[in-house]
Formats: sequence, structure tokens, C-alpha cells
Amino acid sequence: MTLSILWFILIAVLWIGYLTLEGFDFGVGMLLKILGRDERERRATLATIGPHWDGNEVWLLTAGGATFAAFPEWYSTLFSGAYIVLFVILLCLIVRVCAIEWRPKVNCQTWRDRWDWVHTISAWLPSILWGVAFANLVQGMHIEVVRISNGAVVPAGQVPADSLVPGAAHQITGGLLTMVTPFTLLGGAVTCLLFLNHGALFVALKTTGDLSQRALSLSRRLAPAATAVTAAWALWAQLAYSNSALSWIPLAIAAAGLIGSLLAGRTAGEGRGEGWAFALHFVGIAFAAVFIFAAMAPNVMRSSVDPAYSLTIQQAASADTTLLIMTVAAAVFVPGVLAYTVWSYKVFASRISVEGINPDQGGLHPTLVRDSAQPEAHFGY
Repeated sequence: MTLSILWFILIAVLWIGYLTLEGFDFGVGMLLKILGRDERERRATLATIGPHWDGNEVWLLTAGGATFAAFPEWYSTLFSGAYIVLFVILLCLIVRVCAIEWRPKVNCQTWRDRWDWVHTISAWLPSILWGVAFANLVQGMHIEVVRISNGAVVPAGQVPADSLVPGAAHQITGGLLTMVTPFTLLGGAVTCLLFLNHGALFVALKTTGDLSQRALSLSRRLAPAATAVTAAWALWAQLAYSNSALSWIPLAIAAAGLIGSLLAGRTAGEGRGEGWAFALHFVGIAFAAVFIFAAMAPNVMRSSVDPAYSLTIQQAASADTTLLIMTVAAAVFVPGVLAYTVWSYKVFASRISVEGINPDQGGLHPTLVRDSAQPEAHFGY
């Protein structure tokens, strides 16, 4: 039981890493066409996340892999029942990679503009859908325990609280529309607004001049809405769905971080104070994620049909031997990964100047792309 709780906490930490780091990647993507008035500014905006975005996605892969190994019943129930939503998110992530990687390959503004729109759309959709998904985990989903052999629903009174029913599995038996409620839609608005503000603060922190000031000004307009919507959703979640009074603690810290970021952003400017505003917003998102997992516990997936159908940490966990091996591996490798992540952000800590970017450089000329089937004509092979 101790190891299963430990891995529930570690998976929460992995999601905190993903939401706080990939959050500003999504925010920058959503704001690419808004903040970037010309090719120079769009390149500068993209350059802020250039060294980090692919590394930030690793947190998602690790969270998914850890869930598969540590809580296979959680993984199978969630991924089989919500596969449409998760497929759309995965598709957006793949398309976003193409947009970032292929944009600079051709020296043509039309080509770049099209990929910028693809990037923007593929950032907006996951930013909303992640909030809807996590709100469903807090609110509860239409989950029942179903016999594998014949699909019959096991009566709630026959489901033990600390183990799985032999020959049966937890399944999301409701349709996609059961996941769409006012509460979950508000959760989508929360992540969307938080990521937008996170991205604006990151651009303000990582660029200079007019672009930085416009990003900071946009954050000042976004921060009140993001803070208010997050507060409304979190209070709703705590009062209606949380089983623990302890979840008030991360909720209060998240509120303090977001309010502190809002106040720091009002006094920041001209290269001063953006770091505090971003750091406090980082703390706000991190503890909002902590609140989600605290509100879920002791369940990994709550049933809206009957509490007896909820999938608990103990029910979903792998064998102790598996969890022990995973714990040893995590103790060996995670410190190195964290150290490398911190080092990479330190190496690329300098600000990016729009004036230092030549918009005419980079990529093949469009007339050469048509002849790319004969590369020896251009590269001397």
C-alpha cells in the first residue's frame, strides 16, 4: 500500500512537470499569430520554446508509461474509455511537431504562415481538452464494473473496496457526451486561460523590446480572467467533489501563486520582474495540479454511477515487486533527468532579440523544393 501511494504521488509529480513546462509551450503556440506581427517576431516567439518543447513532451510520455506499469487497471480503464479525446490530443501533438519542424524548411512566407496556423490550432485544442479530461477525473465518470465474458454489470454491493473482481474490469460505460458537463467545460477554460497566460509570461521573460512589452501587457489582461476562472472551478471542485479537507492546502497555495503572479506582472517591465511573475504562475499551475490529485484520492478514477464502482489506488496498483523495481529505477535515473532539465534551461536562459533575426535566411528556395527528387543537383552528391 505504501508503494502504491508513493507511485500515485510520483505520477502526480510527472503531470505537474508536464503541465507547468508544456503549458507555456502551448501558450506560446496559441499566441504565435497574436504576438508575432511579422516574420521576425514569429521566429523570436518560436525561438523561446525551441530548445525545450520536445524535452517537455517527455514528461507526458513518462507519465503515461509510469501509469501503464504502476497502475495498469487505471491505464486500461482511462485509455479505452476516453480514447477519442486522447486520440485527438495525440493527433494534435503529432501535427504540432510537424508544424514546428517543417516550418523553417522552405523559404516561403506562405509555407510558414500555413504551418503557423496548424501550430496555433494544434496548441488550442489540447489546451482545452486537457482541462476537460482532468475535470472528469475530479468529477467522476460513468464507470461500472463489467464481466469480461458477457458484459454483464456486477452489482455494486459485490465489488470489494480493496481488490478487483475476478473476471471483471472497470469500464467507462457512458458515451462521450457523459464527459461533457458544465464542470468539465469550465475545467477546459481553466487550462486554456492558464496556458495562455503562462505562454505570455514566458515570451515576456525570454524576449526583449516591444515584443516582450506586448507579451507582458497581454498577460496583465489575461491574468485576472485566468485567476478568477481557476478559483471558481477549484472551489466548485473542492465543495462538490473532494473527499479530503487536505486538498484545501494545495488550493490555497495555487491561489496565492496566481494572485502573486498577477500582482508581480503589474509592476514588471523593461526586463525587470517578469521572472517573479512567471515563477509565481509556475507555482500556481503546479499546485493546481496537486489539488486535482488530492481531490481524486483515494481514487484514481471516480465513478459517477456509484461510489462502489470507483477505481481506488489499491485496486489499480501493480504487484509490490513491480512497484519496488520501478522505485529503484526511478531513484537511480530521475535525479539525473531533473539535473539535465535544470541545466538545459540555464544554458538557454538568455533573452532573444528580434533585431538579431534575419527573416530572409533559412530554408530551401521554393523553386528548389520541386527538384528535391534530384538532390545531387543542389548538394553536390
